[in-house]
Amino acid sequence: MGLFNGLLSHPSEVSLKQVSLEYGLILVEGEFVEKAYKLGRDKFILTNKRLMLICEGRNSKFEYITIPYFSIRKFSKESKGMLETDAELKIWLKDEQVPFKKEFKNCNGVNEIYQILSKYIL
Repeated sequence: MGLFNGLLSHPSEVSLKQVSLEYGLILVEGEFVEKAYKLGRDKFILTNKRLMLICEGRNSKFEYITIPYFSIRKFSKESKGMLETDAELKIWLKDEQVPFKKEFKNCNGVNEIYQILSKYIL
């Protein structure tokens, strides 16, 4: 899943109101956004039902990738300590042997993402 590996490493949190306004039309009934991060031109969005990656390509085209939580086999966070702001998040999908990886630098968000994944997958 090389697509995920090349994302910019300095994410910033996006307001839930902004994400709901921009992407509310692709959410299903009863779905709401838990957290969202901007990663360069792309967005990493966690809802109560799925993980979404919105990729803005060249020529202003967008790709919407959905990963339902039930398709995540396992996930991990690697850092020097619990309070460390530099970390790597790995997510394995059910039919994939190689995880996709995302590095977070100077961002406390990786702990929040890990907590949300735990909440919906465990």
